[in-house]
Amino acid sequence: MITIKSAQDIERMRAAGKVVEDTLKRLEKSVRIGVTTEELNRVAEEYIRSRGAYPTCLNYNGYPKAICISVNEVVVHGIPGPRKLKDGDIVSCDVCATLNGFVGDATRTFLVGNVAEETRKLVEVTKECFYKGIEFARPGYRVSDISKAIQSHAESHGYGVVRELTGHGVGRSLHEDPEVPNFYSPRARQRLEAGMTIAVEPMITLGSREVWQLDDGWTVTTRDGKPAAHYENTIAITDGDPILLTCSEALV
Repeated sequence: MITIKSAQDIERMRAAGKVVEDTLKRLEKSVRIGVTTEELNRVAEEYIRSRGAYPTCLNYNGYPKAICISVNEVVVHGIPGPRKLKDGDIVSCDVCATLNGFVGDATRTFLVGNVAEETRKLVEVTKECFYKGIEFARPGYRVSDISKAIQSHAESHGYGVVRELTGHGVGRSLHEDPEVPNFYSPRARQRLEAGMTIAVEPMITLGSREVWQLDDGWTVTTRDGKPAAHYENTIAITDGDPILLTCSEALV
């Protein structure tokens, strides 16, 4: 069931989203050649807790870490550990924080050192996909209008659009209705209305869109081993432009 948020609810989500945004800024400064993904996880957890929030991913359905960190061919849900970042890597940090009963959820893909131009372009276009999608994040449009815009922009560059994972509603829980696919689906027919809060999160691949899950039960990688990028924000639908709850950038 889709829950419509009050103005007060959205302000509380904005506060949780600010924790997420600031955590991602800290992670961006911490990403460097030689740092381990476990060290990045520690940076994130300590900072989230210092803000009086809780790292929502920790123990969520048994997930063992505070955030998800996905390197290169890992699309989502990479588990932080001893892996050291290398020159030319890209690393997606998916951060969720719960504050005063509401959740913020956002992801950024960061560049490590000298990244190949084709991979840089993938990261750039993935962010563009998000903004193309939320042009339709207004009352009267359908969820599928967001999905179609993301897919169209990604595929116009020859990229793959992951089908097995989607965006989602978010609020008092990390995952609420509706699903928000990054590809057109006739099932995503819900009309958008003011007060809906959703996480829009393009997951785009440099090669084939096919993915598979590793034996750890969490890590999802591209089947062809080519890089994937991920860009996500929690947004609120209003009677006008959507509000970005996890990002202070102006709409572009």
